[in-house]
Amino acid sequence: MHQHEKEIEPGSAGLGIAALSTPQPFHRGHLSPSYDLRSPPSQSALLAPFRRHRRKTSSNMTTSTIPYAEHGALIDRSRTAESKPPANAALTWPRFRRFMREPLSEFMGTFILVLFGDGSVAQVLLSKEQKGNYESIAWGWGIGVMLGVYTSGISGAHINPAVTFANCVFRKFPWWKFPIYTVSQILGAFCAAAVVYGDYKSAIDAYEGGANIRTVPGYSSTATAGIFCTYPAPFMTRTGMVFDQVVCSAILMFCIYVLKDDGNLGAGNLVPLGLFFVLFGIGACWGWETGYAINLARDFGPRLLSYAVGYGPKVWEAGGYYFWIPMVIPFIGCTLGGFLYDLLLFTGESPINTPFLGFYRVIPGLRRKYEGENWNDYDRKQQNEDSAV
Repeated sequence: MHQHEKEIEPGSAGLGIAALSTPQPFHRGHLSPSYDLRSPPSQSALLAPFRRHRRKTSSNMTTSTIPYAEHGALIDRSRTAESKPPANAALTWPRFRRFMREPLSEFMGTFILVLFGDGSVAQVLLSKEQKGNYESIAWGWGIGVMLGVYTSGISGAHINPAVTFANCVFRKFPWWKFPIYTVSQILGAFCAAAVVYGDYKSAIDAYEGGANIRTVPGYSSTATAGIFCTYPAPFMTRTGMVFDQVVCSAILMFCIYVLKDDGNLGAGNLVPLGLFFVLFGIGACWGWETGYAINLARDFGPRLLSYAVGYGPKVWEAGGYYFWIPMVIPFIGCTLGGFLYDLLLFTGESPINTPFLGFYRVIPGLRRKYEGENWNDYDRKQQNEDSAV
């Protein structure tokens, strides 16, 4: 007998025996195996598991039963018995999906991003620009980021470890989630690159000149490794590579905060569309020199895939071991972009809008001062000044 079947509230005379003898519809959030969908019990018995969740609905102290559910009521009376889940609904996958919802969201968002982005590069390169040109690549990445953000809205739609890092620094995103998001994003990019490789394998064989020939930019005129990850132009210096990634990453993060800030114009539900134009613009204006990776997951995941399918160690050696730059520098660039936005425009809650631009936290004396009562007074004073303005 389930625990909730034993509980009888005082004042519910006449319901106790029914509650004990009638199979209850829900047990631990799932339909009870003994509950018969074809002949449901009375409404009182149906609502028995939810009697604890009550709230006031009017001034005369009447109450309404509110079952907890993340996406609405657990009981949908508009559904027929045939469309309801089976009686034995305590399945492993729904439990796993609920627990892993945010990592799966980042995985799929990054998967969509790279699927469209790498796919556009493959079509343009392998068709020898007969089925597209450089602008087609900018369109592909722009569409990829837009659809990726729509896909991963559950988790905040970071789809970039550097964006996650900046949100940890400036928006109080939990640091313990950072490695989880990063791994999910890298896996999503890796799997998307694998799909692109599988789809275009025959075209790659024909373009390279054989099924066992796989070459990297800088070592062959028919190289195809650039489909999956970025390689710098031959004339680029190390300083130029780093500076390019800093600039592009800072632009990306600055514009993300512009679109998300309701205190500014904000974009609301049009944030994904706004990000389409942001990434399209970065690609159209800044993409030639290094390929505008600006994303550890987008570059490292597909680079790892290209190494695994036969492109060899040159994917790491090309461009003077360029591979580490799109892995590390976007963190610096996104942090810089977030810092500039909060310093110059943002008036909400941010470490930049605290004493000494947030650096008081690393100075023991100042930290004790401002995290105590004095900091609360300072915060209230700032709020009063903002409301007065």
